[in-house]
Amino acid sequence: MIVKNEERNIGEALESVKNFDDIVIVDSFSDDRTVELCRQYTDRVYQHEWVNFSKHKQTAVDYAKNEWVFILDADERVTPALESEIARRIKDERISGYFAPRKNYFLGKWIRHSGWWPDYSIRLFKKSVSCLEPREVHERVLVNGHTGHLETPFEHYTYRTVSEYIAKMERYSTMSAKELYDKKAAKAALSMFINPPAAFVRMYFLQQGFRDGLHGFVLAVLYGFYTFLKYLKVWERKNCA
Repeated sequence: MIVKNEERNIGEALESVKNFDDIVIVDSFSDDRTVELCRQYTDRVYQHEWVNFSKHKQTAVDYAKNEWVFILDADERVTPALESEIARRIKDERISGYFAPRKNYFLGKWIRHSGWWPDYSIRLFKKSVSCLEPREVHERVLVNGHTGHLETPFEHYTYRTVSEYIAKMERYSTMSAKELYDKKAAKAALSMFINPPAAFVRMYFLQQGFRDGLHGFVLAVLYGFYTFLKYLKVWERKNCA
């Protein structure tokens, strides 16, 4: 796990994995009770200055003493059913990594559509044949080998309020804009017009966000605005520096 000022979430996250053989925490010098709470579950707490998500997750993976690793964020939980499935699946020597489904809880509701379910990503993998993709944000685990899919989801207790979403959107859009700019993304101004409505249409209609009711509409609007914001920041970097 990588953490920074997660005292509100970290206790429940660590409680959900207390039976795991090795718990590794990489903290970015929290100034709340995060480290204190982490040490109630493990003495494997390391502190590093923040670089980016992929770098810190790779650092945590490198510290892990076992071959099989499961990456968990502070606002996520492993259920007992998933813990049992993990113990069973890692015995299959043919597989080097597993895509895990994630249930997302948003503003008091489990989201069943909108591209947020089953929301597969590789979370369980062999460290010797895997690495974190070097990206600023939205990093992925790359596995050199056969992959499979877990059946049991882990739980993600995401934004409790719209203000939380907007605060995180500000940070993530800045990181995404940096990545896009570094890749010399062209036509940022045009992307501000085209990509945000396209993101809304994809999430609300193609990914059936309308079936999540008002929550689905809110998510599609917010994600459209996030898309606008990141391209606006690319444009700003290109033209207002």
